[in-house]
This record gives sequence, C-alpha cells and structure tokens, in this order.
Amino acid sequence: MCVHACACRSQPVPPRQPWHAGAWLLPAAFGEGDTTPAAAASASHRCRCGGKARPLLTHPWLCLLTELNALQNELGPYGLVVLGFPSNQFGKQEPGQNSEILPALKYVRPGGGFVPNFQLFQKGDVNGAKDDALSPLLQNACPPVAEEFGNPKNLFWEPLRNHDIKWNFEKFLVGPDGVPVMRWYHRANIAVVKNDIIAYMRQQQQQQQDQDQ
Repeated sequence: MCVHACACRSQPVPPRQPWHAGAWLLPAAFGEGDTTPAAAASASHRCRCGGKARPLLTHPWLCLLTELNALQNELGPYGLVVLGFPSNQFGKQEPGQNSEILPALKYVRPGGGFVPNFQLFQKGDVNGAKDDALSPLLQNACPPVAEEFGNPKNLFWEPLRNHDIKWNFEKFLVGPDGVPVMRWYHRANIAVVKNDIIAYMRQQQQQQQDQDQ
C-alpha cells in the first residue's frame, strides 16, 4: 500500500522488491538501540563485519537518521544509494501502517520536521519464518555482527538464528555486482561506516582503472 499521508515533502512508501545492482547501503530497520552486547565479528569470507558499539546516544533516532541523510548527501554523488527497510520485529517500535511511516518520522520520532533523503520501503519482516527474500541473502552472505541476542521479550520472530539481524539500524553494503560486501553492528560509529564505504569505493575504482589499462 503506497499512500501520501502528508501534503508536505512526504512521498509514497514503495513495496519491497528485488534491488538493481549498485553500491547500496542497506539499514535493516529503524528503531532505538537495545542492550545487545557489543562484540562484533571479525573479517570472514567474502563479506566482512565492521564497527563496534558506541555509547547510547541521548536522542538515538534523530542522530542515526540524520547521519544516514548526511551519508547519502556526501557519498550519493559517488554512487552510494541508501535504502531503508522498516520492521516491527524489534521491540514493536514500528507499529503503524505504511502510510504512517513518513509522517511519524516528521512529526513524532524523531520529529522536528525530519524528512529522509533516502528511499524507504514498506514495512516487513527481516527475520524469522516470514522474512522477505532480501534479508536471507544479506544475512547468509555476511557473518553475524554479534553472537548473542538482546532480551528475547523484545524480539518478535521465530526461530532465532545466529545470522539474524540483531536490532534496528544494522547495516549492509552491497556492491555494484549485487554481492553483499560488508555488515555493521547497529551502533557502529557512522564515521567508521563512511570510511569503510569510501575505502571500498576507492578499491573498486582502482580495479576498474587496472582493467582499463
């Protein structure tokens, strides 16, 4: 269901669908951080993990969302496309209808007129028996960012699997060939995420230059 819920800069929330090849950063879902342990996995096979936990922010929603806006502004001209996939599986923090997502961001949480400059998709499951087709591909290609789960009372899916997305704002980087490249803990410092993406883009550019010679 795609609905204009507000007459401001809100736009319809599109349905989930297969992505086209590109350098994309995919925040798994939106919500406030939980108390999941900070242990992050080390490098592994074709997709590696990055980022360690940072102190809980005073206003995590506003900080994290504005950081994603800034990331899209800074790296968008170089090919980065940020995509957001809302989910209600983490603490029931996204209970509204799809038509309410953008207005809620603008007027409630984080509020203050916030408008995302990146694409948001319809709400859906990212873990469990009813997860979408995209999430398992990302999860299975990348090692888990942490071995432990948070409070099971705040996790609304079954069964729990080691590679599951552990909490809102976990992020994935997908390369131009459609292959997942990197995965970050949900509290990874955005500066670390940005530097990792820049390093990857430079590597891709160098490989292209070598092929052209």
